[in-house]
Amino acid sequence: MTGTVKLEGLRDLEQALAQIEKTATAKAVMRRALKTAARPVVDLAAALAPEGPTGNLKRSISISTKLSKRQQQANRKLQAEGKAAVEMFLGPDYKQAGNHAHLVEFGTKPHRNRGQFAGTQHPGTAPRPFLRPAWEAEGRPTLDRLGKTLWGEIERRRDARPQRRRADGRELSRRPSGLGRGHGAGGRAD
Repeated sequence: MTGTVKLEGLRDLEQALAQIEKTATAKAVMRRALKTAARPVVDLAAALAPEGPTGNLKRSISISTKLSKRQQQANRKLQAEGKAAVEMFLGPDYKQAGNHAHLVEFGTKPHRNRGQFAGTQHPGTAPRPFLRPAWEAEGRPTLDRLGKTLWGEIERRRDARPQRRRADGRELSRRPSGLGRGHGAGGRAD
């Protein structure tokens, strides 16, 4: 299952992230915040995943920055457009769990088998969703945690360096108006 989360109305947050000196540092801040905020989704998805005979599917659900070839192509397009993207992926690691997570999540229709059981009829399997329910339960709280975590990281970075001043000599605000602690990350899930 592939999904995109687009956060809107975070102009102040973007400006605060832009004040962090290096792009690499800003990306590291975003990665840490995303990983922290998404952990409960991963934990719930693992709890909801069926055990199976090996338990590999349940064990393989994780958060990662590794991109599949298709995701790498999409990321290159963003980079070419000048959009510095930070992406985290959560769900089963196919190298660890085999290529069957989508079949468990969405089920299968009755079909004719190939390979070892060629020619026999498979009755299909009922869907046993675990990722969608985890996102539906934890999506909004994840966005709220993301906003809080990002502001915490930004403030920690600001406190660790000397206070910058505007051209007129006044101190720059520690937190721009808008999204603040406890106000949620305002966004939508596609």
